[in-house]
Amino acid sequence: MKRKVILVTLILSAVIAAACEASTERRVTKLEPAKQPEKTTAPPKGASAQGARAADGHDHGAHSGEVPAFITTAAELKSLKPTLAPELFAGRQRLGYEAAKAIPQTLAQLPCYCHCDKGFGHKSLQTCFVDDHAAHCAVCIDEALVAYHLEKKEGLRPEQIRERVIAQFSN
Repeated sequence: MKRKVILVTLILSAVIAAACEASTERRVTKLEPAKQPEKTTAPPKGASAQGARAADGHDHGAHSGEVPAFITTAAELKSLKPTLAPELFAGRQRLGYEAAKAIPQTLAQLPCYCHCDKGFGHKSLQTCFVDDHAAHCAVCIDEALVAYHLEKKEGLRPEQIRERVIAQFSN
């Protein structure tokens, strides 16, 4: 029985990882920031999170009002681990890693809405790009590209970007 559970868990992990990868496979040749999010209001406060954690470590259930972890201290911002080289990836994955390399301190001040803070102990969106986690997750890539656009094209500060990311991805 225990072997069957392990086998089902492994198969489910592979299926979810393949689905996330397939959604980020689109080929793009240069870093094009994502479009500006349309919503600008924060999620309601005090709502509880109810969701089931998938075998890939992501918590894909509803998280109304729950903001995942992000870095808030200057000391932590100074000691960020480097992100993986964008050249290791292709398409949107590469664009996400390029954004992470370009604005690591901004991404460190943002929550990641794949909720990897619970599944993997990530401390911020920047943490997703320290290894290949983001390469397998469309949420991580999309958030990084939105953040890049908001900083480079609209000139927003990390606090303002965080508000926009929370408004767009918390649903």
